[in-house]
Amino acid sequence: MSLPQPHVLVVEDEPAQREVLAYNLEAEGFRVTRAENGEEGMLIVAEDPPDVVVLDWMMPQLSGIEVCRRIKMSPDTRAIPIIMLSAKSEEIDKVRGLETGADDYVVKPYSVSELMARVRTQLRRVRPSTVGQILTYDDIVLDSETHRVTRADQPLKLGPTEFRLLSTIMEKPGRVWSREQLLDRVWGRDIYVDTRTVDVHVGRLRKILTSKGGKDPVRTVRGTGYALG
Repeated sequence: MSLPQPHVLVVEDEPAQREVLAYNLEAEGFRVTRAENGEEGMLIVAEDPPDVVVLDWMMPQLSGIEVCRRIKMSPDTRAIPIIMLSAKSEEIDKVRGLETGADDYVVKPYSVSELMARVRTQLRRVRPSTVGQILTYDDIVLDSETHRVTRADQPLKLGPTEFRLLSTIMEKPGRVWSREQLLDRVWGRDIYVDTRTVDVHVGRLRKILTSKGGKDPVRTVRGTGYALG
């Protein structure tokens, strides 16, 4: 079982545009959630936080600018990258979008291949393991493309679940992951797994990581979850 697909939320009120975006993102291997307006987009962000939001500026009722502002104001969602789509090509509009918190700004009409590249660029920031990057922490090296892990240049044999678990916590060393967050990221939202299962697999991961004599890099945060370092 591979790493869970990166989740992209498309918020676009034009049905044809929305479907074209979703089709191309799914063809790139992303899990896509569609929202036809800003209110629906905010509900999805709260219930199933995406890795990246592709957000249209001009929408009735709740505009893309307001959606962007609300996402970036919340401590729980402000780290989600937002790519703003707009027919407004003036520099002042681009500046306004970026100052509101958008991480990127794409002017319509746009090249689909360019937009896909921009989505991958944002994913490299938030989920580098999903785009084949090599992750390192101290003497631990994880190659997400070849599924190989070494510590102090010694190969480690990890099962699929332990590999996904390690890649998740290596993406953001120091971040505390709750058991529920690890369940979503490692097992996926569509699979029911008891939170105690997380503890079992963390225990297995720790045993593998220390099998060559190194110290345990995984930190238990009592009552919350786990962190790397």
